[in-house]
Amino acid sequence: MRIGVTYDLRADYLALGYGEEETAEFDAEETIIAICDALSGLGHQPVRIGGIRPLAERLVAGERWDAVFNICEGLKGVSREAQVPALLEAYDIPYVFSDPLTLALCLDKAMTKRVLRAAGVPTADFAVIETEADIAKVAMDFPLFLKPVSEGSGKGVDARSRVGKRAELESVARDLLARFRQPVLVEEFLSGREFTVGITGTGKAASVLGVIEIVPTEKYVGRAYGYQNKSDWEGKLDIVAVDDAEARAAAQVALAAWRVLRCRDGGRADIRLHADGKPRFIEVNPLAGIRPGYSDLCFIADFQKISYSELIGKFLQAFLARYPHLR
Repeated sequence: MRIGVTYDLRADYLALGYGEEETAEFDAEETIIAICDALSGLGHQPVRIGGIRPLAERLVAGERWDAVFNICEGLKGVSREAQVPALLEAYDIPYVFSDPLTLALCLDKAMTKRVLRAAGVPTADFAVIETEADIAKVAMDFPLFLKPVSEGSGKGVDARSRVGKRAELESVARDLLARFRQPVLVEEFLSGREFTVGITGTGKAASVLGVIEIVPTEKYVGRAYGYQNKSDWEGKLDIVAVDDAEARAAAQVALAAWRVLRCRDGGRADIRLHADGKPRFIEVNPLAGIRPGYSDLCFIADFQKISYSELIGKFLQAFLARYPHLR
């Protein structure tokens, strides 16, 4: 197949003056090279496209592909991750990974939690602060945990995110509202072990790729896997493959969430244990990072002795199950 590859290259946005944290979700050149090499090794012809604007230009000019491998995060709007898939659907071009509805929903952590709570998937109690006037309405027991409602890569999560009293809640909430210009998610603080669960496949065919635990060291920043810990993790934490009873219980919560949200082909979900020892859903990433030697999903594959090419092959296998005529 001739497979287009859509992505947002971090270096391009840094060159335009965007900051390090602003561009944290975007991809490194080595990721795009690795994807294209894997696709070539699997017998396909990869074609680099880039983000939504070059995609739109090439579509209007009449260019087409048999399929698109989409990891484009988008830059503007609360549904930014849904923009490329929506455009591809308008042109009737099949693509790997989740559809616009799922991507738009999962980017909003509060809406995701509402859907999952209604479906019976365990998630931490929460509230949403839309404006400063909502801060006084938060009536939850401390400690609490605050983060932007629609960011990834740990953006907005730091040493101040766990708050233990009203004054801290007010200060952090105001800061996040001003910095990120979006609602703030307030959750009961989960004090137990933190897991990341890799998943491949779609619907009933989805399965757990593996589970890793995020184990903090003395240099860990704050109380969660936030931006500073993710972007420069070495020395701050250990990433450990786990398969004990608690990890398996976390994996089942992640898989249930994946299926309820109709995520497709591959990604990861974050789960943390409550003080009662039971797992709670934190968030799901249906467009998970796949930078070799850096991204959690790649670490999970490495622990399972799955090569990068094999990982990309698993995504394509799940995609082709939806489009058997492309085989």
